[in-house]
Amino acid sequence: MTLKLWYHEGLRFECTACGGCCTGAPGYIWVNKAEIEAMAAALGMEPTEFRRKFVRKVGIRRSLVEHDNGECVLFNSQTRGCKLYDCRPRQCKSWPFWPSNLRSQRAWQTTTDECPGCNCGPLVPLEKIQELSGVLRV
Repeated sequence: MTLKLWYHEGLRFECTACGGCCTGAPGYIWVNKAEIEAMAAALGMEPTEFRRKFVRKVGIRRSLVEHDNGECVLFNSQTRGCKLYDCRPRQCKSWPFWPSNLRSQRAWQTTTDECPGCNCGPLVPLEKIQELSGVLRV
């Protein structure tokens, strides 16, 4: 017998560009070498320079720098969007379908309380949710 996931029929999500996921409490925006290289190229920089300006080391991992107010260093407060949206890290691309947000209906509800795009917009099918949730382990 196969157990159905509580979200087996999919979930609705559409980004409202509120910037909430790019601002707020401090945290980590994990990045890997390929992401750093892509973001550096998009800015016309060498990866070494990008790392020096925008990346911090956390143990053996790397995270984008945040300003003192919790905003991601790549967040544009004027447009309320990411300066590098098209090549943003997989962590950002997979929001809100992180395993921690999907572990239960209660966890999803907490996410929807914080993110106005959750439970709005088009239905994201189970297969897409599983694809997005599988790219990141936070």
